[in-house]
Amino acid sequence: MSQFETALTAYQGFTDQFLSVAIATVSTDGIPNASYAPFVFDENKNIYIYVSGLATHTQNLHAVPTVSVLFIEDESQTKQIFARRRLIFDCTATLIERDTDSWQQIVDRFEARFGDIIQMLRELPDFRIFKLTPNTGRFVIGFGAAYEVDPNGFATLKHITGENRI
Repeated sequence: MSQFETALTAYQGFTDQFLSVAIATVSTDGIPNASYAPFVFDENKNIYIYVSGLATHTQNLHAVPTVSVLFIEDESQTKQIFARRRLIFDCTATLIERDTDSWQQIVDRFEARFGDIIQMLRELPDFRIFKLTPNTGRFVIGFGAAYEVDPNGFATLKHITGENRI
């Protein structure tokens, strides 16, 4: 298997090991906020997060609907702390309106993945579901092994070299 084929295989299964994703938002005043949220995907690789309306990151997403998400290898699993495997997407956030068909379908995915806790969260009026649509992505396997994720479907990778550095 070539280095590229190995990278593509690693990319395609990388998010399977995660139940939550690190998120970075920004306020209208430009103040950054780092947090995390449990997530589910749809068939188009959009990411959905189910978050409290009281959280800073939720307030930021309402005001500035951009977010960066990070899936990162557990420190205990990494061979080199300076080169942890990671996948980053810069996304546009869209609120899914409560009690719509889309909301119901996505909350059902959350329940299938996370169980009974979702029954309680459904009853809490402050909880929101945001759809995070990836615009750009980068998958880093290690030193010299960084790949741009194709924004047209997110199914292919392009090796980043000194000549095509983003």
